[in-house]
Amino acid sequence: MPWLFLAGAILTEVVATTALKLSEGFSRTVPSVVVVVGYLAAFGLLSQALVRGMAIGVAYGVWAAVGVALVAIVGAVLFGEGLTAVQLGGIALVIAGVLALELGAAH
Repeated sequence: MPWLFLAGAILTEVVATTALKLSEGFSRTVPSVVVVVGYLAAFGLLSQALVRGMAIGVAYGVWAAVGVALVAIVGAVLFGEGLTAVQLGGIALVIAGVLALELGAAH
């Protein structure tokens, strides 16, 4: 069950970060509201994953890795921001590091 809360936290954080770009420095009302509500929801959901027993290092590591990967993909798809081979390799390394955290925590 904590994984569902973490997944929700990650998705709402990615939506909020995307809205942050669309808010144009908080000059656009609707995206600005989405930013605030999204980040509040993301932290609320993250706290629920932690309350339900997920280790903080694992939760934050997964949040960071998946969040970075998804935001980079959203940037490339929605905003035309390129992803170089080096950037893709960096994302893979971050994900590999999180997997190492998770596997290490399981023992």
